[in-house]
Amino acid sequence: METLIPSRLSTLGHPERLAIFRLLMRRYPDRVPAGELAGALGHKPSTLSAYLAALMQAGLVTQERTGTSLRYSVSMTEVRRTFDYLLLDCCRGRPGLCGPVSLPAPGNGGTAPGRRHRVLFLCTGNSARSIFAEAILRKEAGDRFEAFSAGTHPRAAPHPFALDLLRQTGHDIAGLRSKPLSEFQVPEAPAFDFVFTVCNQAANEDCPAWPGHPVSAHWGVPDPALAQGGEAERRLAFHQAYGALANRIKAFAALPVATLDRTAIQRGLDDLAHDESGNTP
Repeated sequence: METLIPSRLSTLGHPERLAIFRLLMRRYPDRVPAGELAGALGHKPSTLSAYLAALMQAGLVTQERTGTSLRYSVSMTEVRRTFDYLLLDCCRGRPGLCGPVSLPAPGNGGTAPGRRHRVLFLCTGNSARSIFAEAILRKEAGDRFEAFSAGTHPRAAPHPFALDLLRQTGHDIAGLRSKPLSEFQVPEAPAFDFVFTVCNQAANEDCPAWPGHPVSAHWGVPDPALAQGGEAERRLAFHQAYGALANRIKAFAALPVATLDRTAIQRGLDDLAHDESGNTP
């Protein structure tokens, strides 16, 4: 570790390599295609390849071939070993001096007993997936969670197919609207306990850190608004997106978040990022 840690710190000291690492951390546990990384960060394929090679040589990123596509993910085990070394060896195990600011589990740390946990769902357009998630959580566990949604580049209004499906499945659509992320980045905005990205594009964007350090997770779902074909095929895409989110949100609502520590909650949310076959969208 004496030579490995300086190598890793030096690798992350390069701003472009650090940007790739941060994006992969936001997308964890996804394996992200090289082309998507290049597009999100504006790199030429050859330049991206060189940066990824350095991160893999340092042991911070792993590569996997899926068909003709190369996909990348952070090596979470090695990332944890790196931070453990810095805390336990360099800082001599004195978290009070050089550890991170304490991150309480949602609902702890001075919050009022019985307060509903606040949850924000983010996607790009805030017209379908995040709207679905907001409505589903309100219906499934509105007594314990306050649900909100926003878009990084919101559409003018929710997609008509999304609203039709929500009506058909018994949701109250009053008050659902497409709105910008900036509405929740002002001082008077609610403080969130959880922030979920439900589309890859929103997760790829480098948003500012949220006050209070809410627990975050990425539940990428394909955009149904991009579906091709006739009306039946397009509506089917909305049903599939709704179903994928409903399964995850029901499992999330069943987690005993009031009794779990932050690490256990994060592990549970990352597990829910996988579909039934164990793959990420």
